[in-house]
Amino acid sequence: MKNLQEVFVAIKELQKEQKVIKEAYRNVLSNSYPYQELIDELKVLKEKKKKMEQGFQDDMRADFTKLDSIKQDIESSQEILSDLAFNDLVKGEKVEVKDEYDNKYEPRFVVRFKKI
Repeated sequence: MKNLQEVFVAIKELQKEQKVIKEAYRNVLSNSYPYQELIDELKVLKEKKKKMEQGFQDDMRADFTKLDSIKQDIESSQEILSDLAFNDLVKGEKVEVKDEYDNKYEPRFVVRFKKI
């Protein structure tokens, strides 16, 4: 069985290889004239779409203000839910929730490493 360091090094090597392939792909795209023309057309269409969306959002300003508030409430509630689940797990209690249809949900904890 591999140890933690070996797996970490293998992941880093795969990420380097992935980066090289992605760079080569981006170079091929940037050297393609038809692709660049298409990108320019897309930029124009995206700007037109953005202007239309902004106009509709201006018409619905009160709803979008409420939407932002709801989004913040959800984010803070999810953080509280995570904290409560972690605390229950540390205490050795069963961690599980149910939705309105009696579907059960169990937590998924993730370990990530940050460069120090």
